[in-house]
Amino acid sequence: MVPNPYEKYQQQSVQTASPAQLIIMLYDGAIRFIKQGIEAIDHRNIEKANTNLIKAQNIVHELIASLNFQYPISSELAQIYEYMLHQLISANMKKDKEPAVEVLSHLIDLKASWTQAPKPAPAASIHG
Repeated sequence: MVPNPYEKYQQQSVQTASPAQLIIMLYDGAIRFIKQGIEAIDHRNIEKANTNLIKAQNIVHELIASLNFQYPISSELAQIYEYMLHQLISANMKKDKEPAVEVLSHLIDLKASWTQAPKPAPAASIHG
């Protein structure tokens, strides 16, 4: 099957992105999926809420896996990400949007920090 132009563009964007850009893309994805999960909870669409919150959890797992533990801040970020995972699981199990709203807020703040931070040299990234 031939990928559509948008899929081809997305694939190219990921392949040519810097490590910092990839992290921001991960944040964008998690934020999008959490918003969709919250909306689904509001509309009592259990299946859609579950699907989107699990996608967000998978992205947070990817953020944890990408940490470079040679830097002390990575351990702190890992703890924050683990807390976010716990909150997303809680939101999904209970279909309670409040824990997801909290994680959404944290991810928006972290993304803003990444967007505003000076760009480190590629070898000096806390995310691999």
